[in-house]
Amino acid sequence: MGMQKGPVTPKGFRDIMPDLAKKRRGTINKLADVLEGYGFVPLETPTVEFADTLLGKYGEEEKLIYKFTDRGGRELALRYDLTVPLARFIANNLGFLNPSFSRYQVGQVFRGENPQAGRYREFTQFDFDTVGIASADEDAKVVAAVVEASRKLGLKSAKMAINDRQNFKDLSIEDIREIDKIYKVGRENTRKELLEFVEKTRPTPRLKEVFGILENKYNLKENEDFFFDPTLARGLDYYTGIIFELKPTGKPEEQTIGAGGRYDNLIGMFAGREIPAVGFSFGIDRLTEVLP
Repeated sequence: MGMQKGPVTPKGFRDIMPDLAKKRRGTINKLADVLEGYGFVPLETPTVEFADTLLGKYGEEEKLIYKFTDRGGRELALRYDLTVPLARFIANNLGFLNPSFSRYQVGQVFRGENPQAGRYREFTQFDFDTVGIASADEDAKVVAAVVEASRKLGLKSAKMAINDRQNFKDLSIEDIREIDKIYKVGRENTRKELLEFVEKTRPTPRLKEVFGILENKYNLKENEDFFFDPTLARGLDYYTGIIFELKPTGKPEEQTIGAGGRYDNLIGMFAGREIPAVGFSFGIDRLTEVLP
């Protein structure tokens, strides 16, 4: 007699078996321990937000937001990341900024993309951000926390690729997106003037300051723990300064296992005044796949 088959899950959604669920739980616990050591506190926000809260924040990726109308005719959406909900939370709870607020959050996020290897429509992010501090010290602290967490998880050769969004300030958003895809499409399929632009790009004064703090305060080494990557652009529109991606063995072309940067205007869109912020997000699914 054949096995009774139950209903299937929708495309891009899946069950996580006990062994993997246990490994993921262990990963999350280790990350939380490291971040609490750096002074981050936990926060939780709802899975569903008003669609208007999420729209107009992500650029071309906005088309991947899961939107729906509830019975009362309200336009709602499943959260796309944990950063925009944090911005909404801060705008409504400015009392937490005295002068700054550092939080971490673990949660499911939803993106209606074509499922491919390592990409699902529902996945788990582990985010941490500091809101209210504009200094290079805070940029460096985020990088240092990521490197320390990577080492604690057993990723001995993971490195943070780092660039500054200011390096692209004179380029169109199309040019920036093309640079971000150099490793995906290959140098031979990238416009010559953009390759020349990348070859001429150097660390900005701000990045030099961050690198100095990483070396002097956190004893991290350039090209061992972090490196300058002029091709790194990050697809999301809300980044304003330093941007970074964690590479499992330090090669810029590898699939990223976490990313982030400084976004000094996003919270102001909700709060009506400038509030600086910097943060990072681990993709728990991808991260767990590469762990020893």
